[in-house]
Amino acid sequence: MAPGNALTPRLAPMCPGNVVRRYGFELPARAESVGRARKLTEDRLLGWGIGKGTSQTAVLVVSELVTNAVVHAAGDHVICELRVDQEKLRIAVEDQGYGPTGPQLQRGSADEGGRGLFLVDSVCSCWGAQDTSGYGPGRVVWAELPLRTDAPC
Repeated sequence: MAPGNALTPRLAPMCPGNVVRRYGFELPARAESVGRARKLTEDRLLGWGIGKGTSQTAVLVVSELVTNAVVHAAGDHVICELRVDQEKLRIAVEDQGYGPTGPQLQRGSADEGGRGLFLVDSVCSCWGAQDTSGYGPGRVVWAELPLRTDAPC
């Protein structure tokens, strides 16, 4: 994943002292990949010294976004990227195809399915989606979490 691809915008020149950490992984678009995505996310964030509270929330968000990509999108793989700066953690998941409406919040659904983005909306400071324009069919769904001041565990 090069800077400026569909998953991440081009990086502006960084000021001295700014640290941005980025980590990406690609997994097959299968249900069993969700658990692997959770483990890769947890290991990387704890390795970076991100506090347990933020890491646990991020693992939940990754789980929901990867699940949505696997269940609702066509394609044989999903790509996930974690990006941390001094203030926030950005999670982005790219799939290879999508339905005509894109991601939608499902409030009050009697079905257990369809509430993942409602959960993401409730735990994240913001989230959104964009087409992968120019990179074929697909969509990137992203979410941001503020970095908590909890101590790493």
